[in-house]
Amino acid sequence: MTRRNCFYSLAVGAIAFLTLVATKLFAQDCSQNLALNAAVEAALKNNKSIELAKLDQALATVNYQQTTAFFLPQADLSYTAMTTNNPLDAFGFKLQQRTVAQNDFHPNLLDHPSTTSDFMARLDIQQPLLNIDMLYMRKGAEKQTEAYEYKTMRTREYTTFEVKKAYLQLQLTYRAEGVLTEARKTATTVYTFTQDHFNQGLIQKSDLLNAQVHLAAVTSNLAKAKSDIRNASDNLSLLMGQGLGVIYKTDEESPPLWAGMDSTREILANRADFMAMQKAIEGRDMMIKSSEMSYLPKLNAFANYQYNDNDLTGFGARSYLVGVRLSWNVFNGNKTKHLIASEKIERDKLAVQLAQQKDQSQMELNKAYRELSDAHFEIEKEKAAIEQASEALRILQNRYQQGLVNTTEVLTADGQLSQLKFLLAQARFTADVTLAYIQLLTSTPTK
Repeated sequence: MTRRNCFYSLAVGAIAFLTLVATKLFAQDCSQNLALNAAVEAALKNNKSIELAKLDQALATVNYQQTTAFFLPQADLSYTAMTTNNPLDAFGFKLQQRTVAQNDFHPNLLDHPSTTSDFMARLDIQQPLLNIDMLYMRKGAEKQTEAYEYKTMRTREYTTFEVKKAYLQLQLTYRAEGVLTEARKTATTVYTFTQDHFNQGLIQKSDLLNAQVHLAAVTSNLAKAKSDIRNASDNLSLLMGQGLGVIYKTDEESPPLWAGMDSTREILANRADFMAMQKAIEGRDMMIKSSEMSYLPKLNAFANYQYNDNDLTGFGARSYLVGVRLSWNVFNGNKTKHLIASEKIERDKLAVQLAQQKDQSQMELNKAYRELSDAHFEIEKEKAAIEQASEALRILQNRYQQGLVNTTEVLTADGQLSQLKFLLAQARFTADVTLAYIQLLTSTPTK
């Protein structure tokens, strides 16, 4: 009798401890109701991946704006102070300062000039006139900005899918918690009934042990389910760019995503990631054209305006120079030829990758439709099985209370019902996630 009471006390203590741990873990954090649309909206506003994509887009835009230098003039302003006794430079300084006198042509002064200083303020201007290769390079940079714009769109679409998936995962953990909570009530009822009958000497100790083990296992799984809710909530918080530690409650009243599904959706050629790749290909074409145009001559204008004086603060003599330069790189060791060949290979590689990506997406779409059909069939099957298992458990519980079946049969039926409810929740999760993935695969770009 003493050993039995001791064992009973240990079992009850273990169950109470697991229940207390589960309650404490779940109560430590604040809870907050969250709708799916609100979660998606928060993620589109605060998600770090979207912020990084926007920064890449902004960087591409700034790089494109830099190409305006291919057409706008460039001006440099400088002030130079020099001193020399070099005969040629000393005479040149006087010429620039327009201070040459007749005695400066004396051979002795020409050969042995005194120290001469020159202070020059100068403005240099360069104006591109005709650089066709730079024009195509600018067009290539513009295509790059368009590619990053589509990349940002695709990042938003993928983030939306990830948020839906995380929200559905959280919804699944709540359903699992609900199943386990109900299973724990049943297990507690069976345990209490078994304990009473054991104390009366009507059933064997093995039945009581089975009930205790089953209740402890269900309680442990319930504690794990509550931890899964915390983990799923943290994952959702991370996607939404929110602080961790909040327990979100999902909207169970919302209809499943697969309800009213359009089974005719197709992959479109203007999908954001496809368009990003296409713009990259077009940009590469522009770079090839730029390299080809580099064979042509370049025409640029230049001018400068300067003041020269032998005094630091003086601006005595002024002069200007204006000109046009026509340059032609006739031969550069076949560097441009091989560069064009390399760029064409890169472009062809991108084209193959785009075709492969389209084929892969079509295969994934076909697979997703099959998985969605299988999940829908699984849902209907599990619903029917749950009805049958619930009725079977009810009958066994009635017979158990009458002493017609043993504890093991009741616990087995309860475990089977819980398993079927888990499978139904998993099938619903699979159906909803699959449809969200179909929406990702068949999405169209939006600003």
